[in-house]
Amino acid sequence: MRVIVTDCDHDNMLQKEEVFARAGMTFEHMACKTEEDFIHQAKGGEIMLTQYGLFTRRVMEALRPELKLIIRYGVGVDTIDLEAATELGVQVCNVPDYGMNEVADQAMAMMLALARKICYINDCTKHKTWNYAEAIPVRRIPGSTVGIVGFGRIGRTLAKRLSGFDCKILAYDPIYPVGAVEAGVEIVSWDRLLTESDMISIHCPLTPETENMFGIEEFRKMKRSSLLVNTARGGIVNEADLLTALQEGLIAGAALDVVKKEPMEVGAALFAFDNFLCSPHMAWYSQESALELKRKVAEEAVRFAKGEPLRDPVNTLK
Repeated sequence: MRVIVTDCDHDNMLQKEEVFARAGMTFEHMACKTEEDFIHQAKGGEIMLTQYGLFTRRVMEALRPELKLIIRYGVGVDTIDLEAATELGVQVCNVPDYGMNEVADQAMAMMLALARKICYINDCTKHKTWNYAEAIPVRRIPGSTVGIVGFGRIGRTLAKRLSGFDCKILAYDPIYPVGAVEAGVEIVSWDRLLTESDMISIHCPLTPETENMFGIEEFRKMKRSSLLVNTARGGIVNEADLLTALQEGLIAGAALDVVKKEPMEVGAALFAFDNFLCSPHMAWYSQESALELKRKVAEEAVRFAKGEPLRDPVNTLK
């Protein structure tokens, strides 16, 4: 089967080459960016491996009937029209478990950095004065309440990290009934999570239901001392409303690893706030997770080509 890596910024392809070589397969590497690139350059491909590619209905209709499988380098599949893919008979897969520890670690690090004001006091110490009082107030982490939005693989991994900090952990996930206890964590209502949490960490997918999930109404319900961390998907937090929340002191700080439009522009209004932290969509990354991701994507492609059961199908074909 013809395999095409449609777009990818990985530093090398060795991991993929080894997996495909063992299976007696090869692949082509392209640099598609626009719909027209995908339609004209990837035509004839049966298996597409994509990182940032926007697979719209128009793109998939143009690539049919050859197109049979799309595998996303990562967890989120919001760049793929799943409804259209299913209608057109195109299987979609992802890799939901390659960077769970890394994302949980990044979320934990961001929470600690915000709570302890690490970045702010580092700048003060280097460029202004040696004085801990510059960071006042700083509150104790043990005994605080942490709310986790989305209690899947990554949310549960974060909960394990938090258990060592003697925090009270709450979770909101519509999959579970309110009042249930999952992995020792209480599932609560949306309003209760917003109003009781001292820190909130987002770990849900971007869907029509979660887009702009955190807007001005939600910020007004949160404690003025609360902190927000998003390592999930841009678009879940309304960034214009977050700016207003920080300007008006509705929350005490926020940290984003993902934003709606990436890269975030240099000089963005949010960057002016000392209580706003940002990283360039790197929560997933470690040397180990990057290798794991490339290997698992290639292995899934090989399974499909051989007619073997898939490991991580996202949609169900008739």
